[in-house]
Amino acid sequence: MRLLWKYLDKVRWLRKRSAIPLLGVLVTCLLFLNLFIEDGYVLEEERRQLRETTIHQLNSERYVHTFRDISNFSGTINVTYRYLAGSPLPRKKYLTIGLSSVKRQRGNYLMETIKSIFDQSSYEELKEMVVVVHLADSDLAWCESLVQDISRKFAHHIIAGRLLVIHAPEEYYPSLDGLKRNYNDPEDRVRFRSKQNVDYAFLLNFCTNLSDFYMMLEDDVRCAKNFLTAMKKVVASREGSYWVTLEFSKLGYIGKLYHAKDLPRLAHFLLMFYQEMPCDWLLIHFRGLLAQKDVIRFKPSLFQHIGYYSSYKGSENKLKDDDFEEDSFDIPDNPPASLQTNINVFEKYDATKAYSNVDEYFWGKAPSTGDFFLVVFDRPAKVSRIKVATGSEDRQNDVLRHGALEVGEKVVGTKRGKQCASYITLGEFRGGNIEARDVDRRIAFDVACVRIVATAGQKEWLIIRSVNHHRTLLSCFLGKRHKRTAYPVKNE
Repeated sequence: MRLLWKYLDKVRWLRKRSAIPLLGVLVTCLLFLNLFIEDGYVLEEERRQLRETTIHQLNSERYVHTFRDISNFSGTINVTYRYLAGSPLPRKKYLTIGLSSVKRQRGNYLMETIKSIFDQSSYEELKEMVVVVHLADSDLAWCESLVQDISRKFAHHIIAGRLLVIHAPEEYYPSLDGLKRNYNDPEDRVRFRSKQNVDYAFLLNFCTNLSDFYMMLEDDVRCAKNFLTAMKKVVASREGSYWVTLEFSKLGYIGKLYHAKDLPRLAHFLLMFYQEMPCDWLLIHFRGLLAQKDVIRFKPSLFQHIGYYSSYKGSENKLKDDDFEEDSFDIPDNPPASLQTNINVFEKYDATKAYSNVDEYFWGKAPSTGDFFLVVFDRPAKVSRIKVATGSEDRQNDVLRHGALEVGEKVVGTKRGKQCASYITLGEFRGGNIEARDVDRRIAFDVACVRIVATAGQKEWLIIRSVNHHRTLLSCFLGKRHKRTAYPVKNE
């Protein structure tokens, strides 16, 4: 019996001893199994999230090829376009003008817009531009009907390679259903603005290699006369300075100028965020991401909105650009110059702000007798007309009440900086304004300096809105209309 109990005890001990490693193995297996299961859940969750994100961004397998291209922002998007009229010429032009158009419930302004582009341009200007119209509607019958009208009325421009009409097939578009409803927009509004972003992206993509610069217009605008020449002068005046977008209208997606080399990035950008916000808002972000902090907008505007009915549901749209001028003759052509004044400058509104037609201005505190605002040309220039207007629509008291306009010759250096050795008075200000004509006939020298002098003191401050002139014409618009803003209280 004792032997039996010893045997049983030994068996129990062996069973316990063997159970320990067995239990360890079992625990290890369970841990691995648990990790495997958890990892599987994590992996599956990541896959699910990725799948949802992909569906959320693309909403269609047909769009995958487009987003693969986004890894290369400098490359164009692989879209096969239909040529409805015309074909690109091998020679690069100076400017491409892009229009995207869809069928409207009420009104159609496309033909009028195309006509304005061509009618307001000289033959020399037409040789430097190409107009690309993207008919972005899925109604092919409407597209074909409109193409027939365009071909009849603008046949010579199509033959000359100045007008192209294209269509991006519907299969390249992402699904426009179930999009994010940002800003509480209704679904149809989100669908409209999201499709519009894609329409513009495909238009930009097509125009990438056609020219040096690209101008975006909407399909319901009127152009200023010789707008291309005016625009070229502005571009030349910005040579050497960095810019992403130059704006020639303050409305929407009208009159926005880009370097053609930036079009692929802009096209990809619009595609990536097509459902987030309207295109004109996206453009602000694009400009900022490329390190252009401030708006660079020129006046007078070169393009005016003429559409009365919107392309969205035919709703009324009465927006007008009050800075538009049909005749762009006075667009700036400023030669290099230095500016100085002894008027007490308020904050950042320094004298240089007045020497362009960008939406900036000089603002100085109350001038005293003898105070001046001086422009010194780097090289003397022939001047035929000088026009000066002070104050603004919002600050009508900030005008030069007593002053004279002078021109000078022979630049000399002084302790205060460059000045002219002698001056001739062209006239006195009346009501804050003066216009001197035929200056080159009234004086016997090329103008080296233009000086505005206060002939009496005043309590009111002085706004000099801008200085705009041509190489043979100096037009100083000091105190043109500007947007209403908050003004500080002055201690008189």
